[in-house]
Amino acid sequence: MTSATPRPYQSYVYAYPHKTAYRPLPGRPALRDVWQGERKDALSLYLHIPFCEVRCGFCNLFTRIGAPDGLTGRYLDALDRQATAVRDALDDAGTGAGAGTAPGQVRFANAAFGGGTPTFLTADELDRLCDIAEKRMGADLRAVPLSVETSPATATADRLAVLAGRGTTRLSIGVQSFIDEEARAAVRPQRRADVEAALARIRDTAVPVLNIDLIYGIDGQTPATWRTSLDAALAWRPEELYLYPLYVRPLTGLARRTAHTDRDWDEQRLDLYRRGRDHLLAEGYEQVSMRMFRRADAPAQGPDDHACQTDGMIGLGCGARSYTSALHYSFDYAVGMGEIRAIIDDYTGTEDFGQAVHGRFMDGDEARRRHLLQSLLQARGLPVDDYRARFGSDPYEDFRAELAAFTTRGWLDGSGPALLRLSPEGLAHSDALGPELFSPAVRAAMAAYEPK
Repeated sequence: MTSATPRPYQSYVYAYPHKTAYRPLPGRPALRDVWQGERKDALSLYLHIPFCEVRCGFCNLFTRIGAPDGLTGRYLDALDRQATAVRDALDDAGTGAGAGTAPGQVRFANAAFGGGTPTFLTADELDRLCDIAEKRMGADLRAVPLSVETSPATATADRLAVLAGRGTTRLSIGVQSFIDEEARAAVRPQRRADVEAALARIRDTAVPVLNIDLIYGIDGQTPATWRTSLDAALAWRPEELYLYPLYVRPLTGLARRTAHTDRDWDEQRLDLYRRGRDHLLAEGYEQVSMRMFRRADAPAQGPDDHACQTDGMIGLGCGARSYTSALHYSFDYAVGMGEIRAIIDDYTGTEDFGQAVHGRFMDGDEARRRHLLQSLLQARGLPVDDYRARFGSDPYEDFRAELAAFTTRGWLDGSGPALLRLSPEGLAHSDALGPELFSPAVRAAMAAYEPK
């Protein structure tokens, strides 16, 4: 590893290891064995809906366009079967909970519906999705933070009413740009008028937290048009804003039309990021991570990144992943439409969901890397004593070379030995810093993965 500053946009790291490091699991371990001894008193629940009305040019998520011939109904049937099997496995597995928790007791601390676009489902189907979370999994959606993703075209009044009535506390809408020409350049056909109408309907629900996603680095985007989108979003006083750099990834629509690899584009994105960050800070937002900004008076929503920082994630659906302390698992991953359709068809035809089929085992070194990576990428940083208490070792010793390089580049803020925290420049380079903490084994697995 070298201390030379790498290019700033390497890879968006929201979970470690990435699914491209997963492989078919030998013997398909039974879920009751996978969850044996794990803490189950503060689980996270994630339900994945792999359908969208269109596929944006930048998107490499596990999702397909449309759902012909009753596919959403068959998918919910399979989701119901999977939820039943997973809950049975959780109940059968022994508990790793601390004193005062009843043996085998399962509790959920937060929930999320993602995709794809969950609101691709009809209002009645969304009701059924909530029933699966509550009646099959036992999550009390009105008692925990519930985050749901939506889109301008699917944020209809009847769907939003269902979500609000079932306890949703956060709605996240992907806008990306309020400039129609920029949306088209990102292969995201939409009109600003429709976006504004959807935002008005969301605000009418009185759901406590609105998040708006915006993207910078789109062809034709300028500092002036970026400011226009920022101000258009701020007019709705969203409790949260996510600012994403544009990536052009293999097998996506943009990858077939353009190839951005030059350093001028890097500099453009860095400039737009800094402009956006500074504007939001001046408007009373706090920076939570490179991407996430929260209004200072926004209500708390549980984990800052709406993911599970440590372990204990239950993912349902063929695009979801689950985490235990020893194993991360999911179903197969693909980006190409043909492969995604085949995986969804296989999922809807599955009767027995009692095994983990695809994933990666996590040893102590990987757990340390994950904890450091996901903590360090948050603006608040990593309290070193927390790391020592969990792992019985010191991050300064475990990651001596990496942290030395980050220090040389000015990516750490020098808070002192008790806190590892990124400097503003370190946050700006999060997408370069994160991949440098990947293990050699994970790097090799990701490199050997053949996109499909």
